Amino acid sequence: MNSYLSLKSGSDIRGTAVTTANSDIELTDEVVFKITVAFCKWLEEKGYNGKRIAVGHDSRISAERIKKQVINGLAQFDKEIYDCSFASTPAMFMTTVDAGCIASVQITASHHPYDKNGLKFFTADGGLNPEDIERILILAEMPFECKNTNPCIISADYMSVYAERLKNMIKEGVNSSENYDKPLEGFKIVVDAGNGVGGFYATDVLAPLGADITGSQFLDKDGMFPNHIPNPENKDAMKSVCNATVNNKADLGIIFDTDVDRAGCVDENGKEINRNRLVALASLIALENCKGGTIVTDSVTSTGLTDFICKELGGVHMRFRRGYRNVINKQLELEKSGVLCPLAMETSGHAAFKENFYLDDGAYLVTKIVIKMAQLGKEGKKLDSLISSLKEPAEALEIRFKINENDFKKYGLKVIEELEKYAESNDDWRIADDNYEGIRIYFDDEKTKGWLLLRLSVHDPIMPLNIESDVLGGNKRIAEKFYSFIKKYDKLDLSVIERILE
Repeated sequence: MNSYLSLKSGSDIRGTAVTTANSDIELTDEVVFKITVAFCKWLEEKGYNGKRIAVGHDSRISAERIKKQVINGLAQFDKEIYDCSFASTPAMFMTTVDAGCIASVQITASHHPYDKNGLKFFTADGGLNPEDIERILILAEMPFECKNTNPCIISADYMSVYAERLKNMIKEGVNSSENYDKPLEGFKIVVDAGNGVGGFYATDVLAPLGADITGSQFLDKDGMFPNHIPNPENKDAMKSVCNATVNNKADLGIIFDTDVDRAGCVDENGKEINRNRLVALASLIALENCKGGTIVTDSVTSTGLTDFICKELGGVHMRFRRGYRNVINKQLELEKSGVLCPLAMETSGHAAFKENFYLDDGAYLVTKIVIKMAQLGKEGKKLDSLISSLKEPAEALEIRFKINENDFKKYGLKVIEELEKYAESNDDWRIADDNYEGIRIYFDDEKTKGWLLLRLSVHDPIMPLNIESDVLGGNKRIAEKFYSFIKKYDKLDLSVIERILE
């Protein structure tokens, strides 16, 4: 590892934490210790004074080793360690709300393979931004004189506190006059935790409220993730929970990523409530008490979602950038300027409700959905009825061009700039007026009726291309139009689009 900065992954820190045949450990004991020390220095720089800092982790096999070094680093600054042990990422933020912690550290690498791990940091102001992470990693490389200390550790069962909060939300939200304390009796809900943290939601939230959780799967923690990747965006993972939902005749299926900051759902028919459908349902819930509010999403959301938010719900849709911190920061910016923004959400399943401290929390999202399901159940209605008018594309695909150039950012930006000029010179290419990331182009003729979005990855030498069409065969026709432009760029690996055009 040439520099600690290589461990920066957006607003997180991530690296290899287990030796494999293909890689050595990046997050060594020394590296984790120094980064934790740097986090304490950063807290001092920012004026966060106080003793108690929470520490938690997901199910990864390297978690306990890394936690030991995080505790050692915090002890260098005489911090009181609030040890939450096995915990979700959103719960770790909540320790700064109601457990007297000035900050928290979550040990997780989200949905990444078992050999990876990482660190996420929170203060009472929320998660850190990329520039904060960069500052911490710079501080980590500076000299530090260690001292022998005995850590002050408080063992905490904070997940019970967090689960109780969610249970009370459901009780109050459903407000059943017949059975206030068991508002989910008569409902069957399947939870797939993927052997990550999310198993608590089935056993400690849903079951105590009367829900039948028969058929829930992979609730036990196993950091090798032997069944499927804990990721709502993974096709195998979604297929698994869809099958479990149908096979058990459940009213709802729920799937979490490893650390529960993302989620996806499945309706009783086994149809995914995911990506655009999940954003649509969350938007409907968020706008119920905020008419005319703005929903911020990432850049790859569909045209149908825009119509649903604006025409069906009476809201405003702002299609911004990929990256959960990007959409949340835009939400905060809009709120500060006086624009009501009840929800910021990525199609990956990150959803931050204003009412929930602008925190992306998968368990909070599905709790809102469970409440809505129970409310509808009283009227004999189902969740899918709420988004039945959402127009979905006939075809959708994403392909990724590898950039074979050292200065990949410069090259990628040049391609986007020249694509804009090319689009301006073609009458049947219409450039979107809300391009905050890359360039989105619409094709309105009857044979395509769709759009493409070309953007540049923030960290990797990759240019993702998203295409959607409202007509069968439209994606290939859009790809043909795009290929007429892109074929001249010899530093791009075009084999992915050429295979589509064969």
